[in-house]
Amino acid sequence: MSTTNRINPKTDFVFRKLFGSDENKDLLISLINSVVGPELQITDVTIKNPFNLADYPRQKQSILDIKAVDENGDWYDVEMQIIAHTLYGKRAVYYLCKVFADQLESGEDYSKLNTTIGIHFLDFRFFDDARVMRQFVLRDAETGEASAKLDCIRLYFVEMAKFEKDWPQLRTALDRWVSFLNRAGELLASSMPTELSAEPAIAKAVAELERIGMDPRQREIYEGEVKALMVDQIQIRSAEERGRQDHASQMIVRLLTRKLGEIPTSISDRLSGLSTVVLDDLIADVLGFTSYADVEAWLDRRRAN
Repeated sequence: MSTTNRINPKTDFVFRKLFGSDENKDLLISLINSVVGPELQITDVTIKNPFNLADYPRQKQSILDIKAVDENGDWYDVEMQIIAHTLYGKRAVYYLCKVFADQLESGEDYSKLNTTIGIHFLDFRFFDDARVMRQFVLRDAETGEASAKLDCIRLYFVEMAKFEKDWPQLRTALDRWVSFLNRAGELLASSMPTELSAEPAIAKAVAELERIGMDPRQREIYEGEVKALMVDQIQIRSAEERGRQDHASQMIVRLLTRKLGEIPTSISDRLSGLSTVVLDDLIADVLGFTSYADVEAWLDRRRAN
């Protein structure tokens, strides 16, 4: 298969197809087990919002990626997030609480509530330290102790952008799954790295990606999502740039006003069209100005260059 036919498993459509299909629930079980660790290993799940190709265009706006219940009655919300979101923490907590609360029908008592686990795969850096995976649970703020009486919600984050291990360095099931998600474009079912081929679920996932790539309808849906993601990322970067530009512009106005008095219209009009880079340079040089004539001269020199 050529590189042009390779599929990114992080896109919404492919992630749901791989891990949210009833025929692929062994992949979901393996993925969940790789995150929750040896103390909690599941053997079966029922997917509550199974992927269906015919219904997918209508399902795209649903809140949850994959919702499932294991053989013990524990609930899971498994999410993939490609684009960075400053409020993603609140979003993750909301999803977790929603799955927890939605277990109850009207009139049912709290005994019907089972443990709920949120697992979020992030394709960006969200927390400050270098850890790839972390778990949050309810603990006593004074003693740090967890109580069995409150052990009903858990939240896991896997920051794939921080993962840097090469094939020979893979040691755990989570290592192997993150490597697959990050580097699927390098993989062929016929020649997989030994470290991945030893995991049957990952070998199946690679083969499934190849089948998606060769199916015209699924390929069309995938490519449409990739284009939409590119547009979203451009819009987000543009908004961030506008935000930085506005901030730098406001700062230079405050600095110049404080140092030289009210800004002439001729200067303020020129400031409004400057890029963030030029505004940052202007801020760095502001202490050297003694009049607005100096500012005019600085802007003239910058324009000439």
